[in-house]
Amino acid sequence: MTSPRTGAAAQEWIAHDPDPQTAAELAALREDELEERFSRPLTFGTAGLRGPLRGGPNGMNLAVVLRTTWAVAKVLGNRGLAGGRVVVGRDTRRGSEEFALAAAEVLAAQGFPVTLMFAAVPTPVVAFTVRHTGAAAGIQITASHNPPTDNGYKVYFDGGFPIVPPTDREIERAIAEAPHADEIPRQPVTPSGVEQVQHYLDRAAHVRHTHGSVRVALTPLHGVGGEFVVDALARAGFADVHVVQSQFAPDPDFPTVTFPNPEEPGAVDALLTLAADVNAEIAVALDPDADRCAIGVPTPDGWRMLSGDETGWLLGDYILSQVEPGPVSEATLVASTVVSSRMLAAIANDHGARHVETLTGFKWLSRADVELPGCTLVYAYEEAIGHCVDPGAVRDKDGISATVLACDLVAALRDQGRTVLAALDDLAVRHGVHTTTAVSRRVADADEAAAMMARLRAAPPERLGGFEMTVTDLLAERGHRRTDALVFFGGDGQNWVRMVVRPSGTEPKVKSYIEVRCADLGGLEATRANARVVQDELVSIAQRW
Repeated sequence: MTSPRTGAAAQEWIAHDPDPQTAAELAALREDELEERFSRPLTFGTAGLRGPLRGGPNGMNLAVVLRTTWAVAKVLGNRGLAGGRVVVGRDTRRGSEEFALAAAEVLAAQGFPVTLMFAAVPTPVVAFTVRHTGAAAGIQITASHNPPTDNGYKVYFDGGFPIVPPTDREIERAIAEAPHADEIPRQPVTPSGVEQVQHYLDRAAHVRHTHGSVRVALTPLHGVGGEFVVDALARAGFADVHVVQSQFAPDPDFPTVTFPNPEEPGAVDALLTLAADVNAEIAVALDPDADRCAIGVPTPDGWRMLSGDETGWLLGDYILSQVEPGPVSEATLVASTVVSSRMLAAIANDHGARHVETLTGFKWLSRADVELPGCTLVYAYEEAIGHCVDPGAVRDKDGISATVLACDLVAALRDQGRTVLAALDDLAVRHGVHTTTAVSRRVADADEAAAMMARLRAAPPERLGGFEMTVTDLLAERGHRRTDALVFFGGDGQNWVRMVVRPSGTEPKVKSYIEVRCADLGGLEATRANARVVQDELVSIAQRW
């Protein structure tokens, strides 16, 4: 039954909902459904606000976008940034065009000059434009790789950095104080941004270090990245690009995949078929807003996708190989997250560079060098196929520039008579065999995720993979290291296992990230086989949680 307080809040919301469709939807709900819609508002997670397209404060809808944008404007004003330019972009999901226009018009009415992108653009275009133009902020309407029934609202502040606490909490407090949605002023805005897109594409094309082309198989998975990445590749000298035609045009229904995420089973089947048919040298799948990319390579047994960690090792090693040894390399920094593989740290040490481990999400990775004077971030990645290969241009993950660099790496290896698989073997010989995987458990809501984490805190495993465990609870950490995650570790410098368990910041899931390191057992094949046995055991344990 709806409480009197919820009932009054719901009726007030409905009376001031500027969208007749969502107002009627809320008015038709049962009392228990209405209680759920008003139980808690959307909050900023790992990558902004995300939620289902539906009415009420805990969904993505016009009223929420208007009130959130009013709050962003208020926080900018409180920081002395009133009148600063704001960049607004969008993907092609349902509602995105309307939401982006609404956000731009609210900002304009508050006295902010607005660059409203003239068409749907990849998320890194907005991040680049904020940084390139010195804008005060950027807003991208996107739910990235979430299901088609979702949408989202991502915010960048000065320098094109994704927002972090306390900024996100300041915006949330301002949302709570915002006027009724239909009372928020709006002012017409003329779309623009053509020049900024051209600058972005030129910069993305120039991340490569070699010459010559490779044959590329590509899919944007019905998202916004298709034409942009083909253009960037052509500017970089990669003209031999073959696309999955059934997935190339943007489509908010993502009709050929169950989930529009390159990591999901079956999502890249059409891509790998195309790669084999055209005898490609590399296969690339972008996620729908083109801020992430998954890489596929040919093997003696057919095509396979690399994990985000494998791609991270390769790109990190490739970028660091371009840095001259000495004082410059000592000031060079690479970064990965607490849930990503630890091999990048070993690679950095081998090159005389520094490595930083951050909390999950590019809002933290992008800041890896901020508190390290004299150091320069040159690469950052997270295991969820997010790569920042040009931090000077985009302080966020960028699937398009990462695609260009991955193709460049394949060209460089080919010129040396080597393959991607051979490069991975070389890294394993130098730094030990590392295997990584993840186990996801879907939950109904945040309360179920919290209950699972509470159970693990109350009774953590004493041993995993034959090793006695030490437990680090990141919820007990202070400052930037504090987050809802448990780290289980056991072993020595040569053989160890590691598992990190945390609720997802973008989806209703609890994830277990598993890594196994094995010293040489008489060859890579035997060592990898042993590591997989241990990994499978950890997967089985995580699935039972």
